[in-house]
Amino acid sequence: MMNSIMTNPIQLSTLLVCMAVAMVLGVLTSLVFMYKCEHSSSYAIALALLPMVVCLVIMLVNGNIGTGIAVAGAFALVRFRSVPGTAREIAAVFTAVAIGLALGMGFVGIAVVFFVFAAVLTLVLTCVRFGAIQKPEKELRITIPENFDYDGLFDDLFEKYAKRVRLHRIRTTNMGTLFELSYYIVFSDAGVPKDFIDEIRTRNGNLNVVIDDVMEREMM
Repeated sequence: MMNSIMTNPIQLSTLLVCMAVAMVLGVLTSLVFMYKCEHSSSYAIALALLPMVVCLVIMLVNGNIGTGIAVAGAFALVRFRSVPGTAREIAAVFTAVAIGLALGMGFVGIAVVFFVFAAVLTLVLTCVRFGAIQKPEKELRITIPENFDYDGLFDDLFEKYAKRVRLHRIRTTNMGTLFELSYYIVFSDAGVPKDFIDEIRTRNGNLNVVIDDVMEREMM
C-alpha cells in the first residue's frame, strides 16, 4: 500500500488513478481548510486543483533535470502574481502541494494517510479555536487639534472602558493642524461601548474617531 505504483514509461491506468485520487483529495483538502474560515471562491477552486497540477508536473519531470529546472522557474514566477495570504492559506497550499508530490511519485497510500492526518489535525484545532484570543485587539485612532496636550488626555476613559491599551503612533494630519493618535486597545466588555465613543467625541471637539479590527500580523 505504501509502495509506489509508478512505472517507466507511465501507464495510462497509473496516470488515471493518480489524477483521480489527486482530484478527490484536492477537493477534500479545500473543504477542510475552508471550514469555519473566510475564503474566496477562487482560493477554494485553486486549492482543489493544486494537487492534480503538481501531480502531473512531477510525473512529466520524472528525473529530467532540465525539465525540472524549467518547471521550478515557472513556479517561481507565480509568486509575483500572487496576493499575500494568511498563515492558514499558506499551510493549505503546502498541504496540497505535498499531496500532489506524493501522488506524482506514485505513493497513493502515503498521500491518503497524510491527508487524513492533516485533515483531522486541522479540524480539531479549528473546533477548539486553538490559538484564538478571547478579546481581539482593536486599533483606535483619535483626531485632536494641534493645541491639545495629548499626554494623558484620555487616560481616565481608558481606565473606565479598556482592559489593555498602548499608544502605537502619533502623526500630524491636515497640514499639521491636527494630531492623529493611534492606540491598540482591548475593551473590558464585548463590542465597542457607544458611551466610550461619545465621551471621546466630547473631549476631542467632535473630530474623527475610528476603531478598526487589528489585522493578523504575520511574518510573510
